[in-house]
Amino acid sequence: MDSLVSARTIVDALRRADELAFEAGRDPGVRPLRHLVAALAGDDEVVVVAAVHALAEMPDEQAARTLVALLTDARAFVREHAAWALGAMMPRPDAVAHLLGMVSDGGFTGMLAQRTLEEWSVRAGEMLAVAVESALIGVSEPDRRARLVETLGLVRQPLATRPLLALARDDAQSPAVREAAVAALGQRQGSPGVEAVLEDLVARGGRLGALARLALIDLDPPRPAQDDVGAEGLTIAQLFLHADLDPALSSVGAGDNGGIATLLVRLGDALVSDSSHTVGRVITLARGTVEQTTADLLDVSAARAGHLFGHVPLAASPVASAAAWPLRVTARRGIRRMLRAAGRVDVLHLRMADVGSLAAADVARELGIPIVFTLAPDPHSVIQSMEDAGTLSRTGFGEADLREHFWFRARLVQSLAASAEHTVLFPRPTLAEDMRRLVGVDIRVHEERHTVVAEGVDMTAIDRAVRAAQDAADGGTPSPAIGELADLVAGLDEDRRGLPLLVSVGRLHRVKGMATLAAAWADSPVSAHANLLIVGGDLRHPSADESEQLALIEDVVPAAERAARGLILAGHRPNAVAAEWLAAARFGLPGRIAPAGAYVCASVKEEFGLAVLEAMATGLVVVAPDGGGPATYVDSGDTGFLAATWDRTRLAAAMQAALDRAAEADSGAAARAHAMVAERFTVQAMAATLAPLYGTVALRDARLARAAVLPS
Repeated sequence: MDSLVSARTIVDALRRADELAFEAGRDPGVRPLRHLVAALAGDDEVVVVAAVHALAEMPDEQAARTLVALLTDARAFVREHAAWALGAMMPRPDAVAHLLGMVSDGGFTGMLAQRTLEEWSVRAGEMLAVAVESALIGVSEPDRRARLVETLGLVRQPLATRPLLALARDDAQSPAVREAAVAALGQRQGSPGVEAVLEDLVARGGRLGALARLALIDLDPPRPAQDDVGAEGLTIAQLFLHADLDPALSSVGAGDNGGIATLLVRLGDALVSDSSHTVGRVITLARGTVEQTTADLLDVSAARAGHLFGHVPLAASPVASAAAWPLRVTARRGIRRMLRAAGRVDVLHLRMADVGSLAAADVARELGIPIVFTLAPDPHSVIQSMEDAGTLSRTGFGEADLREHFWFRARLVQSLAASAEHTVLFPRPTLAEDMRRLVGVDIRVHEERHTVVAEGVDMTAIDRAVRAAQDAADGGTPSPAIGELADLVAGLDEDRRGLPLLVSVGRLHRVKGMATLAAAWADSPVSAHANLLIVGGDLRHPSADESEQLALIEDVVPAAERAARGLILAGHRPNAVAAEWLAAARFGLPGRIAPAGAYVCASVKEEFGLAVLEAMATGLVVVAPDGGGPATYVDSGDTGFLAATWDRTRLAAAMQAALDRAAEADSGAAARAHAMVAERFTVQAMAATLAPLYGTVALRDARLARAAVLPS
């Protein structure tokens, strides 16, 4: 406890909390319990959360009763962590009603409570089935009932099947309740009457019928997987459920469709195009509609090669990643359905500490698929940056954790890293030290299971964009994309036309720092001689995160003043269009844009920075965060400038320095930046590194399967 209290940073305290929990489990007794209970009353909210989880490790009845009592604590963050921590204990009948109330309320806390009840259902299924049925009697609001029905579906006791059948058939129930019941019936293999009810619903049609069809697919036995890799090569699955992925990358920059969306599409294409044929099939999973899912299942089942897209139906309308945790069960069922349809998946590559990875890891364990995990210090880097900036403290940690789920995400990163067959890491200047200090993982132990892999961009697309921009700058006919940019600039006041462009491309999310960028630019002299173009976000139907950033931007540059002050909010554009706009910022456009613009990434943290690389590939001088991936490839003072992006003064100074550098016609910085990306950071090079890694993991797993013959 003393070590935890004296920890120098919040990230350090998070690591030491594990030691506290271990010691609490190793040495239960009256005095340790008193220390933990006393800690619960303190002002240091990091210590409070650590004490909650330490209680769960104590095999002690008084500790258990204390933890149950915390479910009604006045502090919401304490209630949330108590609901999570109870999952590590034996079932507690005195906690079930409180947990079901949390499930009914929904949100992230409800997801944690539901996970705990699911853990307990193995040992106390009958009790939970009765408890959920009883809870349903007193709940009439459709969404609350649907969450309870979903929870009932997680109880594998046969006792739960009868009420699920009744709810699925009952026309008086709300659509949300019936849909939850139908989805749950897809997990009741061998239960009498289930198939008949589902087939009847399919015959009736509509959305419920479509979901019933998926549930029938879930009931089917899995396709037999081939034991050996055939001539078509390995099958690799990868996912990002918070994006609308398509081969044309038409939605990049909207909602959560950021750099990871671009990467997965480009990488999947590169892997199956690899001349070594190590990888024959890539299945990229993203969110989609029920109709898309049904069609994709046929494609994934039939195709033995190529880059395939499998859509997982989540909510009726897109949900931001931070708000998607309650969709854990839906995501898990959709991922499981798609991977079973594939017949054989050799490796599942996970990259994010989000609900998709949480659900996919469960599926991988069930189906015996080895995991490769891209290990990055996220949310650790964000926590560190916020603490450095003074926007996060130990006394305010609980409220921040309620919003950002820092503790859970950090634990999820640890769990995924521990269970992965292999970890992939981004380059960092001090990689081993950062992983040890921020995440608590020593990559020097079992070095053969860790590989540093730089992400990459599609230089073919970038070079095409550069040619289009250079041609337009030389007086040629502008492409449609550059013509659109010219029209946007024409909407500015006359005295703003002909200035260079500062450009930033990315999601409108606080981690990406778009509002910070707008404020730093608007409040500094740099705004007098450079316009600012922000590309990203759904401006017509903004998400909650996008609305927050737009409101902050409005505060510093109101919409009525944008034309006079030189701010352009363009919204999201396809990746190819954004690339041409980046190139146009470098070369300029007669009568509209002066040459020698620059690119600015104002992210709080950037683990690697694909958009920064794309900008450098076009020859732009860049501004990027001074930590994480960009520090490994930006030659600060030459091809770009690294800055503490959370500090507006330093960010503005870096923008001015970048414009000055870009204006030096004979510097050669553009050529060096382009050459550096082309030589070191192409998506083809990334695929060439990952393909043999996947092969090694798959071969090791196949040998393990042959050696470990389990009893039938």
